Amino acid sequence: MSEKQPPQHAEGEPAGRAQQPTPAAEETAAIVSVDTAGGVMEPSAVPATAQSGQLPGGPDTLLRKIFTGSGMVSVLAVLLALIIGGLLIASTDKQVATTATYFFARPTDFLAAVWNAATRSYIALFQGSVFNPRGNGLAAQFAPFMETLTIATPLITAGLGVALAFRAGLFNIGAQGQIIVAGILAAWVGFALDLPMGLHLLLVLVAGIIGGAFWGGLVGVLKARTGAHEVILTIMFNYIALYFLRYLLNTPAFQRPGESNPISPILDPTAVYPQIFGSQYRLHLGFLLAIAATVLVWWLLNRSTVGFEFRAVGANPKAAQTAGINVSRSTILVMALAGGLAGMSGVAQVAGTEKVLTDGVAATYGFDAITVALLGRSSPWGTFAAGLLFGAFRAGAVQMQIQTGTPIDIVLVVQSLIVLFIAAPPLVRAIFGLNPRRRKPARPAKSREAATTGGAA
Repeated sequence: MSEKQPPQHAEGEPAGRAQQPTPAAEETAAIVSVDTAGGVMEPSAVPATAQSGQLPGGPDTLLRKIFTGSGMVSVLAVLLALIIGGLLIASTDKQVATTATYFFARPTDFLAAVWNAATRSYIALFQGSVFNPRGNGLAAQFAPFMETLTIATPLITAGLGVALAFRAGLFNIGAQGQIIVAGILAAWVGFALDLPMGLHLLLVLVAGIIGGAFWGGLVGVLKARTGAHEVILTIMFNYIALYFLRYLLNTPAFQRPGESNPISPILDPTAVYPQIFGSQYRLHLGFLLAIAATVLVWWLLNRSTVGFEFRAVGANPKAAQTAGINVSRSTILVMALAGGLAGMSGVAQVAGTEKVLTDGVAATYGFDAITVALLGRSSPWGTFAAGLLFGAFRAGAVQMQIQTGTPIDIVLVVQSLIVLFIAAPPLVRAIFGLNPRRRKPARPAKSREAATTGGAA
């Protein structure tokens, strides 16, 4: 019998330790196995890691998480909507139409005209919503930004109401009606009661929040007790609130004396939001309350037991109920809270911006809040940022039309495109190449033979 030779080791290295491959050796062996199909094929000229289509650093790197996360998808969706909106703006420009007639002779003229038309409109949009260097003095130059914040205030609070319901698995399409009911109660307290300053404004705010919470909570009760779908309920409640408002504005209790138009008396000075930077801007206390509401919703969802129940119900109601969570109570509570947040928008309208109650008190804020919540991915701070963006669109659209003649409806088209792309994240990732196909690693030849032998046996 031949005597077996002991394995050779490096000097001073234990035998047991030398038998265990290092992590680098294991990674190299895995790459070689994938590249050569377990030793059956010859090694390729391009390493297997370069063939996988992944971003450098592997699938779990910070770079990949940033570029494939939901936040980046939202940003790219806005960018893509702005690009398409720029093309639509160019299609309405006279210079673009002129250069298009001799496109094949000088295509650069056409491309330059398209670029100039889009950039002129977006510069005007920026000047009308963020900063206007043509303003007379620093106060006038920052006036567009203050107007953006003013318009964004009801969008933020109503968007938070929609986003909170989304996180609990409910579709709150009734922010419009909740704003109206809140505006009714807040306006009545504002012009019908004579109270001291501070107390009067506090009651206006509380009345508006209670009105919105009641209108939203009523939907939650019907949903929890009867199983009625909240989308149908909230849409119907929007119409009920609107026609109820129109009725009230034609009654002596709400119609301004001596007026035939449906408009309420002006709210008392003690019942209106104070303006943050004085009378030169319309920005009022409601914006600070919107920031506070954002912080509150963030804390509620991420740091409280109630918020955990909301998220659990939104993820899987049956599993949440099995775990001991009262799904009916959570449904009623989340709809009431969502209605209260939307009610803050109604208060901001009647006590902050308009200071009167009309049948257009909600405008389209309740419906735009759905888009804001979608763009913000139903997160509190994402909704806040989306509200600012849509406020900028609204504030700058008028200036864009005045300076360049671009139709104001282009902004609505851009907002609609944002919703479209937000609803289709795989499309956005595919357009920007952020969703590469991962190459499935080949099984080693020995594993395939073993599987085949086992299957034959």
